[in-house]
Amino acid sequence: MTDFKSYDFNGKKVLIRVDFNVPLDKETLAITDDKRIRAALPTMLHILKGGGSLIVMSHLGRPKEGPEDKFSLRHITARIAELVGTNVLFANDCIGAEAIEKSKALKAGEILVLENVRFYKEETKGDMDFASKLAALGDCYVNDAFGTAHRAHASTTQIASFFPNDKMAGFLMDAEIESARKVMEKTERPFTAIVGGAKVSDKVLIVENLLNVADNIIIGGGMAYTFFKAQGGEIGNSLCEEERFETCLEILEKAKVKGVNIFLPVDSTIADKFAPDAATENAASNAIPSGWMGLDIGTEAASIFKEVVMNSKTILWNGPMGVFEMDAFANGTRTIAEAVAEATKAGAYSLIGGGDSAAAVQKFGFADAVSHVSTGGGALLEYFEGKELPGIKAILD
Repeated sequence: MTDFKSYDFNGKKVLIRVDFNVPLDKETLAITDDKRIRAALPTMLHILKGGGSLIVMSHLGRPKEGPEDKFSLRHITARIAELVGTNVLFANDCIGAEAIEKSKALKAGEILVLENVRFYKEETKGDMDFASKLAALGDCYVNDAFGTAHRAHASTTQIASFFPNDKMAGFLMDAEIESARKVMEKTERPFTAIVGGAKVSDKVLIVENLLNVADNIIIGGGMAYTFFKAQGGEIGNSLCEEERFETCLEILEKAKVKGVNIFLPVDSTIADKFAPDAATENAASNAIPSGWMGLDIGTEAASIFKEVVMNSKTILWNGPMGVFEMDAFANGTRTIAEAVAEATKAGAYSLIGGGDSAAAVQKFGFADAVSHVSTGGGALLEYFEGKELPGIKAILD
């Protein structure tokens, strides 16, 4: 891989793969959250200041049958121009005559945004011919899209082979890789992993891999109740995956053998229905009455979890402790966010693993109080499951 910081971009047309899959208002198609664009700004500005021009590739949404206006990157060009402060052009296709013509005419300091690469099925299939058509538009390749690094798509993986000496990771990609390595390979102890979310099946691989490196694993969210039921507890109407009972028991047994502390929520905030106005009570997580469901960790669990986090030097957080979108069930996730922020202030390294965890620290105002908030939920999850990410491998090879 070529070194991004020292590369001479002067006069180069730079093909950059970004993750500008930003949410748009369904009615106006206006951007409702531009943080993914802002995250790539340092990389884009570095190239432009170095005398290069940018040819931007991205996907938006999940178009199924070719072009759809609601998934057009045309809707985000004005915001890019506003943030970067330079001229932004748009090509109505990502390959073909218009893309070629506009790429050739691009001047230093200008940006050309190509239309959504996923308007072609060849993109997700990793088609080499499609990748070659994209590659023909630029002089070098920069991948700054960690959020798609786990996909072996044409614009994230195959395209790199056309630039054997001119492929590199941008600042955002580099920061994501370094933060993940800091947690898994350069770990300061104690290392606490906080794993939440609805289902054991979604997180089983990450938990099993973390058993090899973590000192403490905190398990919250809906997935915790499958653990309690597997051990013979009563969980009322709480989420449960009966087919994962054996998995849960195996995880608990492996943790004992490896000397890893597993923390399950001793109590829960329970509700009589899944609604913001539900009646609520506090109950032992293994003794939830019939007709009730656990929707957040309880006050005692929150206190125990906070103490574990506060005594940690490395923290990974992936998944909420409850239905934090509803105020009545947000206390557990808020408490974890506060604890991670406090531990970070005291010198711990904290990595927030994208998705709901990133949304939670943003909602509760702690996004700037942690070490790193990942832009790639799925990619980060696969990294911590021990999988090789094809988008990263392609630029490292």
